[in-house]
Amino acid sequence: MHRDIARRTTALLPVLAAVLSACASRTAAVTGPVSVPGVRAVATATNMEIRFDTLVAYVMDADVVFFGEQHDDPETHRVEFGLLDALGRSGRPVVLSLEMFERDAQVALDDYLAGRTTEAAFLARSRPWERYVTDYRPMVELARARGWPVVAANVPRSLASAVGRKGLSALDTLTAVERRWAATDLQCPRDAYHARFMDDMKGHSAGGAAPSPGDSLPTAIAERYYLAQCVKDETMAESIANAMRRAPSNAIVVHYNGAFHSDYGQGTAERLRRRAGELRLAIITAVPMVDPSEATAQGHDGRADYLIFTKRIPPKAAVIR
Repeated sequence: MHRDIARRTTALLPVLAAVLSACASRTAAVTGPVSVPGVRAVATATNMEIRFDTLVAYVMDADVVFFGEQHDDPETHRVEFGLLDALGRSGRPVVLSLEMFERDAQVALDDYLAGRTTEAAFLARSRPWERYVTDYRPMVELARARGWPVVAANVPRSLASAVGRKGLSALDTLTAVERRWAATDLQCPRDAYHARFMDDMKGHSAGGAAPSPGDSLPTAIAERYYLAQCVKDETMAESIANAMRRAPSNAIVVHYNGAFHSDYGQGTAERLRRRAGELRLAIITAVPMVDPSEATAQGHDGRADYLIFTKRIPPKAAVIR
């Protein structure tokens, strides 16, 4: 397993070298106008388009900002960096929280942020996502430069996979140390979030092959996948709540996750409210579009407090920045 991690890290290094100078310049650019060109933002409460600096001003009043992303969209990641950069100029202490790192990688992440280890060693120990260098590294480097904490918020994927295969009973077989990587309090109600998750499972094949029209996962499998989803949401919510308790009283947490985890105020957001209902949350969802200029909030009722429409770049046209 260590050899596999080493190979993955080695494969990342050429790409890392190619973008190192570009990322460094973006991290250093902490002054200037609060703007991210080429995107449109809409406040769903009024269905009115707002400027990016207005969006920043609105969410500045929150304790926790949820940013729901589509993982494969380069323009979304550009906006994510711009928002984090802008919020960091407010003077409030910032905590960066990421679905993209798992709890057992927190020590490796902390060591890197504190300068106790190299980036290569950090990547070898932390199982970064495949597109970490282009998508998330700029935000981690910004946090490192400004001395912000970064929270490895998610449950280890091995534990989530075990729950997906065996149900919550899989957690009963863990050692005391391993059990700490998942949330202590786990609740998986059959609520609106459950219904949305089960509906999303329709059309997914249980065997990994392309599903035929009308195909769907067997209900029992989908239910176990829902339990795994709950463990992820509960763990991220607990991680955010714990980070808030450690942070200064005027801190703002900016949490990035796949949009499904926070859309409609459900998932991770709802589970955070259960733990800390006094917190003020702001929910942003990025919606990649072929033509953002023609996008409207129609069809996105209740999905988020703010929608950000970005121009979708086809995968083959995406460039390393």
